[in-house]
Amino acid sequence: MRRRGWTVLVGFLLVAAMTALMSVATVPYVLLEPGPTYDTLGKDDEGRDVIVVEGAEATKSAGQLRFTTVGVQSRLTLLEALIGWWRDEDAVVPRELVYPPDQTQEQVEQRNAEDFANSLSSAEMAALMKLGYPVRVAVGELSDDSPAVGVLQKGDVITEIDGSSFATTDEMLELIRGKPAGSTLTLRILRDDEERTVQVQTYAGEDGIPRIGFQPEVSSSAPFKLDIPIEGIGGPSAGLMLSLGIIDKIDPVDLTGGKIIAGTGTIDAAGNVGPIGGVPQKLVGARAAGATYFLTPLPNCAEAVANEVPGLTLVAVESLDQALDALATIRAGGQPPTCPR
Repeated sequence: MRRRGWTVLVGFLLVAAMTALMSVATVPYVLLEPGPTYDTLGKDDEGRDVIVVEGAEATKSAGQLRFTTVGVQSRLTLLEALIGWWRDEDAVVPRELVYPPDQTQEQVEQRNAEDFANSLSSAEMAALMKLGYPVRVAVGELSDDSPAVGVLQKGDVITEIDGSSFATTDEMLELIRGKPAGSTLTLRILRDDEERTVQVQTYAGEDGIPRIGFQPEVSSSAPFKLDIPIEGIGGPSAGLMLSLGIIDKIDPVDLTGGKIIAGTGTIDAAGNVGPIGGVPQKLVGARAAGATYFLTPLPNCAEAVANEVPGLTLVAVESLDQALDALATIRAGGQPPTCPR
């Protein structure tokens, strides 16, 4: 074989070897990519309603209200990282930004699941209060290793903690976290319409935050019950869109005006909308789902504008009321307040 032929062959073998190495060698990064979107007025991947209304007939809407997610690829090869860096809709970030070195991946995922559960409670409270139904915080599922097991029961309504009353899940969590882990809290509860006083010791969660060890649920005077059975979602960023979905399913008014509207943002029980992460990926996911409007927390507007997706109007919101006003403007054919440029 001529020298030139040998050179070509050796070069080919080196490239093949390096490609093979790049495809198996892992790097300390994770890939953020557009995740699935879920229509709060429709069904999940298993054919179940995302929001289930029991005891009342849910209204029908011509459009969609979608919350967006970010997919995380936790094990990344060098080749996948290079491809991710090249693709505009993906982001390659240091692993410790998503999975802190002092926590396992399982611990992070458990915390994200708890954040999602808390966001469901806040979303439900905000929506029910907007619909005119007073709400209270009740005990949901208890963690198996929680010190509250045997003291609290599912369905107990908590009215006071250490003599302080509260109106929302967020206020309750502030009272629980206001004392160091290991503190004994005195709770006033309603169980089967009977008032009781119990004591529960807090413990430090994986993130060091004091906890009692139960998921809060909403107890309200509404003549119907709500359930959000969707699984496999983490973090609190679906709160705003879930609140809107609940209102749309109960209120006869079709909030969508027949349009596909996506969005993101945390929400507290008072209806305040907060910022989230993964905006570039969520914008891509929203447009891929056919959305033409994206409800954007105001603090995320600069990042959203910097990663703007053609055909997707960025609507700036800071509260549930602002989101409802924006949807009313869209239904009327007007221009809602958009992210500042």
